[in-house]
Amino acid sequence: MYFSKKKTLLLAIICLMIVLSACSNNDKVFDEAEKYISSVKEINIPDDVTIIGLGEATHGNVELQELKKDVFETLIKNEHVRVFVIEGDFGGGQEINQYILEGNGSAEEAVNALDYSIYKTAQMIDLVQWMHDYNAMASSDEKLYFYGNDMQRYDYSKKGLLDYYKVVNEDEEQNYAVQLESASNDMMRTLSTKQLKEIDEVLDHIILDLQSNKVAYIEHSSPDMFAFAFQYAQLMKQRTELFLNEGDYQQLRDQFLADNLQWIVEMEAARGHEKVFFSGHNGHIEKTSASLAGYKSMGNYLDELYGAKYFAIGTDLMNSNFQALNRGSDKRKNYKIKNHNDLVDAFREVEPNIFYVDFEKASESKELLDIIKSKQKMVNVGDDFRSWQKLLKMFYTIEMVPNKAYDGVIILKETTSTEVSE
Repeated sequence: MYFSKKKTLLLAIICLMIVLSACSNNDKVFDEAEKYISSVKEINIPDDVTIIGLGEATHGNVELQELKKDVFETLIKNEHVRVFVIEGDFGGGQEINQYILEGNGSAEEAVNALDYSIYKTAQMIDLVQWMHDYNAMASSDEKLYFYGNDMQRYDYSKKGLLDYYKVVNEDEEQNYAVQLESASNDMMRTLSTKQLKEIDEVLDHIILDLQSNKVAYIEHSSPDMFAFAFQYAQLMKQRTELFLNEGDYQQLRDQFLADNLQWIVEMEAARGHEKVFFSGHNGHIEKTSASLAGYKSMGNYLDELYGAKYFAIGTDLMNSNFQALNRGSDKRKNYKIKNHNDLVDAFREVEPNIFYVDFEKASESKELLDIIKSKQKMVNVGDDFRSWQKLLKMFYTIEMVPNKAYDGVIILKETTSTEVSE
């Protein structure tokens, strides 16, 4: 087979980069590593924190999905947290909230309402069932609440909005149901720009109607019902704006994620819940917008807004089996990657498979402080992955300064792949 000189040179460069990447592995083991780790059950959060964020290095690990429950359970016991927020659809999240509070339907049906494949797993169903069972035994002031803060779907936010209009203005409900018929999960990716702009105009009219009739509508419902209806309309508008501004999709989405999380924080603070727990991808949690894609992360917005009241816990992996979608074939596959950086390698000889490193405590060690304040290539895999991306670390890691991006990190030495039921 004939190779041109350019192709030969390119192949040589790629091979050299692979060799150099392998040679960069840190062979030094940190002798006192055990002193600076704790179990997930021992995570300590400062008293004045409002939002605790837990990142996941991939969406396709069993252990990372199980961490949602493990960390939340710790926060329930130690920090009196009662509000769980996930990187998932707001309207669908309210279906889960209704299930864990009232018990209608099943945990699997509630999870499916999110309409996110990454959550159609046994681990997520177990989490929702556990929250339901917890609430069944809890007093009214100890119950758990579930939210999503994402805006990438229409159906359940539209349902919540129209259900509200059935209560306060049935004529307008019928009118808006017709005007918003094409704003659906099934149709949304086939809508023309003209159709999207029409939906956007309808939503502007709804928002204006809600604002103009706030007093009257609250008299026929309640302040909370009105607040949720208004938020449903805002979420639908956000979804529409993402389609109309696809060039700024990532930037807008993380801004909206932060805005929606702030709304949840304020809503729950009014109910007496001073702290909320958020679970999402590392790329949304971290505070430094380290992604090469160039967008400002949700965590960056939260850091600017809340300062030390936002506490971010990242995750990093050593040997990871995970599942991801190959959008080129629309099929999910299992992949395996190995990750080395100074941070994870410092702890590779400790006994636990999963452990927490608090960066304030780690800073007591000069050696660890030098590591966490220097750039590290940490695992960062989304829900779209291809086999060729395993060739170079730059395709499955993000280079960041750990103690600027996070307040602590959970390290997992070995992980297994999730199984998604489509």
